[in-house]
Amino acid sequence: MKKKLWFKAKCYGWGWYPSTWQGWLAILIWLVLILLWIFLFNTYYSIEANIWEYLLGIFILTAILILFCWRTGEKPRWRWGK
Repeated sequence: MKKKLWFKAKCYGWGWYPSTWQGWLAILIWLVLILLWIFLFNTYYSIEANIWEYLLGIFILTAILILFCWRTGEKPRWRWGK
């Protein structure tokens, strides 16, 4: 039995788009975590004074999303269109 892909490869370029409700839920969770990170960081720290820590949090959350897409999506490669 073939596993269902949550993310399909884009027609142009490199990357994925959500193709199931689970994929959309993963994107929604990522977006909520990013907004929560921005809100909490801005509440307790100054973004201007701690820009590298702020960007590191965004980078880590995005890297986790990319790894998740890699595991539950099509194999990524550069695509020139169909």
